[in-house]
Amino acid sequence: MTEPNEPIDVLGMGPAELTALVAQWGGKPFRARQLMRWVHQRGAGSFDNMSDLARSFREQLSQHCRIGAPLVQTRQCSSDGTRKWLFDVGQGNAVETVFIPEDDRGTLCISSQAGCTVGCPFCSTGYQGFNRNLSTAEIIGQLWHAKRELEAERDAARSSDEAKNPADRVITNVVMMGMGEPLLNYDQVVGALHLMLDDNAYGLSRRRVTVSTSGVVPFMDRLAKDCPVALAVSLHAPNDALRDKLVPLNRKHPLSELLDACNRYLEYAPRDFITFEYIMLDGVNDTDQHAQELIDIARQVRCKFNLIPFNPFPQSGLKRSPATRVRLFAQRLIDAGLVTTVRKTRGDDIAAACGQLAGDVKDRTRINERLPHRATILMKEEHA
Repeated sequence: MTEPNEPIDVLGMGPAELTALVAQWGGKPFRARQLMRWVHQRGAGSFDNMSDLARSFREQLSQHCRIGAPLVQTRQCSSDGTRKWLFDVGQGNAVETVFIPEDDRGTLCISSQAGCTVGCPFCSTGYQGFNRNLSTAEIIGQLWHAKRELEAERDAARSSDEAKNPADRVITNVVMMGMGEPLLNYDQVVGALHLMLDDNAYGLSRRRVTVSTSGVVPFMDRLAKDCPVALAVSLHAPNDALRDKLVPLNRKHPLSELLDACNRYLEYAPRDFITFEYIMLDGVNDTDQHAQELIDIARQVRCKFNLIPFNPFPQSGLKRSPATRVRLFAQRLIDAGLVTTVRKTRGDDIAAACGQLAGDVKDRTRINERLPHRATILMKEEHA
């Protein structure tokens, strides 16, 4: 909560909030739109630089407000061009953000929580425990900083006579697939999503913004009506018995409920399919029978499958499926007429690949003591 004399952080404020703030000083709604464009589109870090705003308005902003993007603790760049930032979010906590450049797109992977409560045994973030939800400003601040830094580097690399095109985006896609379960921080995440989509802020298409969830069914239903964007579901197992172990949230919202929620979401979604993410774990969920069960699931929900090679880390006790097994598994799905991709591992040399984000968070749930034991049990059961 903001203290009486603490500056108001405008970074996470939507158009209605900014309009109300400006109105307090007798300003018109267009001033709020100007302010949004300066902050989010131009990446202004100071009100003094907002040259087309009246001096008196800038003085009011400087006196009462701030642009509070999280501070960068470290930045790393992979040999494949993937970039990772570690952002300080206070009280000894940090979150990680990853940018993945490709020929036809630039994808930014954003965190929503410091740590995670879901506790999947194949995800290193879960081993860090959970400290707190991020604010809308802390979520959108990751995009604000990455856009600002990447565009500055792009512009510096251009020749002096090369035309600058405002539509030439470095970040074309945003995925809420970083640290945390986005739908367990619902209000703050939706606030950030609205800013990503707003034409006076980042102006992204709903099809190019993706929320990934492990299956928080009630909030999937809310998101469908409040802010429908592309949806990815962390499936990782084709039956309840196995998914209870790999994705503990399944015990509360089993597969039948999850698949029904996916079909309800498709009534509002900007895409006509749900992406099911499926991490490939050697001897755990990668058999022909598991593939057949996924084919059965695809008969119930319009979907595509994104197979993810597991990125090992010491605490998990799990192994990556061999490349040959991944290819055969994928081919079995493709032969059944299903759209199937195998995610290319990016940024694993800087621990920026899928499942590797951990950051520096306080462990308040003692999850480190519980999950390694559970992972060992899982391996024994599946190989029995």
